[in-house]
Amino acid sequence: MEHPRQVNLVMCWHMHQPDYRDHLSGDFVLPWTYLHAIKDYTDMVWHLEQHKEARAVFNFVPVLLDQIEAYAQGFAAGKVPDPLLRLLIKHDFDQLTLAERQLILDSCFRCNHSTMIHPFLPYSRLHDLYTTLEQQGHGRLMYLSDQYYADLLVWYHLVWTGETIRRENPLIIELMSKGEHFSVHDRSALFDLIGQVLSSIVPRYKKLAQQGRIELSSTPYHHPLSPLLIDFNSAREAVPDMPLPDAHVYPGGRNRVTRHIITALQAHAQRFGELPNGMWPAEGGVSDAVIDLMASQNLSWAATGETVLANSIRKASPDGALPDRMRYLYRPYRVGSRSGGMSVFFRDDRLSDFIGFEYAKWHGRDAVNHFIGELKNILHHTPKDEMPIVSIIMDGENAWEYYPYNGFYFLSGLYEAMAADPEIRLLTFSEYLNQCGTQKGQQCAYAGELPSLVAGSWVYGTFSTWIGERDKNRAWDMLCAAKQSFDLVVASRRLTETEIAAAEAQLSVCESSDWFWWFGDYNPSLSVKSFDQLFRQNLSNLYRLLKLPIPDQLQQTISHGGGYAETGGVMRRGS
Repeated sequence: MEHPRQVNLVMCWHMHQPDYRDHLSGDFVLPWTYLHAIKDYTDMVWHLEQHKEARAVFNFVPVLLDQIEAYAQGFAAGKVPDPLLRLLIKHDFDQLTLAERQLILDSCFRCNHSTMIHPFLPYSRLHDLYTTLEQQGHGRLMYLSDQYYADLLVWYHLVWTGETIRRENPLIIELMSKGEHFSVHDRSALFDLIGQVLSSIVPRYKKLAQQGRIELSSTPYHHPLSPLLIDFNSAREAVPDMPLPDAHVYPGGRNRVTRHIITALQAHAQRFGELPNGMWPAEGGVSDAVIDLMASQNLSWAATGETVLANSIRKASPDGALPDRMRYLYRPYRVGSRSGGMSVFFRDDRLSDFIGFEYAKWHGRDAVNHFIGELKNILHHTPKDEMPIVSIIMDGENAWEYYPYNGFYFLSGLYEAMAADPEIRLLTFSEYLNQCGTQKGQQCAYAGELPSLVAGSWVYGTFSTWIGERDKNRAWDMLCAAKQSFDLVVASRRLTETEIAAAEAQLSVCESSDWFWWFGDYNPSLSVKSFDQLFRQNLSNLYRLLKLPIPDQLQQTISHGGGYAETGGVMRRGS
């Protein structure tokens, strides 16, 4: 019996949080790593555990795993490195300081209110009381009882607990049923559960990988925008008139990118027992130079955005023409001149953005049916002699906050429908390459070839999210100045090897793409303020480790924000 022709589908979930630690104090400045861990990383792995036929790629940035492990180690040692978490087990709430009360108020309403506050009446009442008193000025703090702060802190952690935990864990069910007047015993039990969840995350993903049910991939260690570190001018390949920083080049950028790649591979092998086959470069940021660096480390595949492919095909075409996307998007391409190059997959922006931005507004079943219909449309309109592969590549954590029940019904329905449909085959990037006969350095029979890439990212196919705007360019100039100081101090041999290692680790944090993402007037002021402060603090810590005076400009705000970006600015559409 002849098997039906199938569309191959890779669901690639990119798991990332920037380094929120103050490495001098040891504390986390922002709580997003552990909050996403107990909500999203647990839910996402649960769906794969439950759906035996499902396959997916999970791309873990090493610095995220470092942070999850730091939390787990803190719980094990009884020294949790997060001020908000520590308040959960504070015994005497009548002894809360003004700063601690302010921290709870500033933190514990930071979520999507329509899905994470309004559905829960006790939590909604806490918010209503807060807003009523807020309108009366800062004196509102004196009217809120100690119990109010305890209940608010508990509810914040309850709504940031994964839907799969809520449905199965007796403690969460009990606390949500109780609703108010939480005791120190309640808070301590919740605290212990959070520690257990954090400690279980990496082992759960590792187990699925060992069973061959998921592929684990990586990203250069601290999530640097690699093409820009190598050459700022790469931003002008897609946008020729892009304004660039005053600094013409990031000093030693190629060596820094190489180090981020190599240390990421080493950390991945140490955690998961084997090297990854592929990488999602930070922000899908690629250039010919970046692909060559990854290929030189024997990686088999990389992935990036659809518009990068469109720009590259136009460049290679004699007349700059672009064929119908059905005829070029759904295949890998061989790219790169070093070590035989590597296979590059390109994100389906339209379908990925449906999951990221649109389906949260739909009924779960309708969203699943629409997605399945789109896949079948692709199957029936791509060349019949090919094995079309659809690459869904997107943020693995931030979208679910905007879905009812953290996307539980959508994801469950989607995995079930895809597994049951004979025209759809879920697999991983490595499985696809093995299926079509490729080995390292060989061409997949269904692949295209690109003589070169037009440098760009998954966002619009450009680097405009990270460079080209006044505040972003100013931040790059600050980083370049810090790197020049680093190079001079290291060359002077004034530091010990241990001191150099600490400074290099701090420099790596400063090189993350995340700081530049947030600068600019289109992002919300509160988020911009947080990341602005953390970036300047990281640079200041680098100068301290170098035993140099901190430049005055690091005392001045870089960017103020003030916009109303979609989904609070944590995600972008691909096109």
